[in-house]
Amino acid sequence: MTKGYSPLALVVEDDPPIRRFIVAGLTSQGFRVVDVDRAKSAVSHAASHVPDVIVLDLGLPDRDGIEVIRELRAWTQTPIIVVSARGQERVKVDALDSGADDYLTKPFGVAELLARVRVALRHVARSSDGTNETGEFRVGDLVVDLNARSVTLSGRPVHLTPTEYRLVTVLVRHAGKVVTHQKLLSEVWGPGLTDETQYVRVFMANLRRKMEPDPARPRYLLTEVGVGYRLKDE
Repeated sequence: MTKGYSPLALVVEDDPPIRRFIVAGLTSQGFRVVDVDRAKSAVSHAASHVPDVIVLDLGLPDRDGIEVIRELRAWTQTPIIVVSARGQERVKVDALDSGADDYLTKPFGVAELLARVRVALRHVARSSDGTNETGEFRVGDLVVDLNARSVTLSGRPVHLTPTEYRLVTVLVRHAGKVVTHQKLLSEVWGPGLTDETQYVRVFMANLRRKMEPDPARPRYLLTEVGVGYRLKDE
């Protein structure tokens, strides 16, 4: 969080106790918060208040939250963190592919929510200053230098195939966020192969053998079961 600046969060949640819980957690960390309980209010407040991050429940009484995500994504790239009681993999994939930045299944802890919000805000900062494309990404002993097109683990070069490297760059650009199988397939292999999820699994297994200290217990390349993968972001 930038010194002297308090980010604004828009909380969209129709359950009063959960809304109060989220608002309290955000304000305790210095966020300014606007909270609403309807989809219609969410869209209008996103336009009028220009929040830095949106925390959105999917089960709204006047409209499905995934429709709200799609409408927001038509005109804003503000990070959207979905919070929902719907834990099905298909719902998570739909929300993420519609433009959500992350997904938390209720019940969740405030520390987890705040961690996801911080990741989303860091991602915006990287995008705005260009470091997603030209900078260096570090987490633990893993270093990806997008300028030099190099990857090292504990100071030792990691030799990747061109496809493996493209896969890594997509994960770096979205570091800390879930990237769905479909998005990885579209960006690495092209839009015609978005159903070939076995491609991603094979290549991720290869990457873990090369980039993880212990591939059986990955520290950096994390699986979101049935949804996709997340590159850990410290």
